[in-house]
Amino acid sequence: MSGWPDLSRGVVCIPARNEAERLPRLLASLNGQSGVPTPVRVVVLANNCTDETAAAERAGQAAGAWAALDIRLIEATLSGTEAHVGTARRMALEAGADWLAADGVPDGVLLTTDADARLPADWIAANLRALAHADVVGGRLVIDEDGDADPRLADLHARIERYWAGVRRLEDLLDPPPYDPAPRHGDHTGASLAVPVSLYRAVGGLPPLPCGEDNALVGLLRAHGARLRHCPDVRVMVSARHQGRVSGGMATEMARRARVLEGEAYLLPEAAHWRALILRRAALRRAFQLQPPARVTACARLGLGTEDLAVLDPCPNDIAFVERADRILESRSPPARECPLDQALADLDALALSVKDAA
Repeated sequence: MSGWPDLSRGVVCIPARNEAERLPRLLASLNGQSGVPTPVRVVVLANNCTDETAAAERAGQAAGAWAALDIRLIEATLSGTEAHVGTARRMALEAGADWLAADGVPDGVLLTTDADARLPADWIAANLRALAHADVVGGRLVIDEDGDADPRLADLHARIERYWAGVRRLEDLLDPPPYDPAPRHGDHTGASLAVPVSLYRAVGGLPPLPCGEDNALVGLLRAHGARLRHCPDVRVMVSARHQGRVSGGMATEMARRARVLEGEAYLLPEAAHWRALILRRAALRRAFQLQPPARVTACARLGLGTEDLAVLDPCPNDIAFVERADRILESRSPPARECPLDQALADLDALALSVKDAA
């Protein structure tokens, strides 16, 4: 990607709905950030609140609780099909971008998190360090249990994390990403994202979707050629509550895990699915490096016709090509076969061992 952001200047953008209890905790963690200039710019987009979210923020400001923060509170009422977190997060990010531009920082950094999250003291600094070698940074999600955690649930969390770590290990064996080297995590959600303003603007901003707006933004960025980094130094504590503000979000996942303890199967894609996906994306990357007509021939073997290539071109780099082309191929592929968590774990371990033995 061309151009470098001003890594010393940024704004944290937070959508908040009915977070009177948790928002002050988040702001306190932002107030305690180290290694960055103060005051830290913060946009809080309080939308459709029926509690004291805005009042809690104002009370904290009046009491001087967050002296290291420069907070802009925006209250909004969203209606109809726009009344969801995607619209609220986009409004918060747009307000942050406008703030930086008004202050003469067009190449600053937008960071976003959730109002019920809690941040380590180095969250901003770690994001900015990671952006020195990437274009967008996702933070690792660490479940922040309220009260005494059920040891069975902690074990389930650990096994699910082992599964996704196994997927990344398989990728490292078959097609390691040079721009996102191990060790890395696999999270890039609205709970912790950082992106330069210029790149955010270049892709048209965050898609205002009712769910999955964060992953949709990352998809746009990668399709634009952005290097996504899952830096292990960037992490965020996320709520373990089962009742969230959006269907399909973290609370939905926590409720699903609670049902697993009652006997529901936790199904995940089989190891063979990931092997096929990794090898397909590796083949697409190699095809991009070829010159026509060799590229056309290589893409045809993968299922991409000349009409597909006409839609894909021009691509700025192999990252963009792989992201765009793989979407086409994925849309033509059958759904991934799934199996129970423990079987999926065993299959991933066995596949990784066979790949290592064959190397």
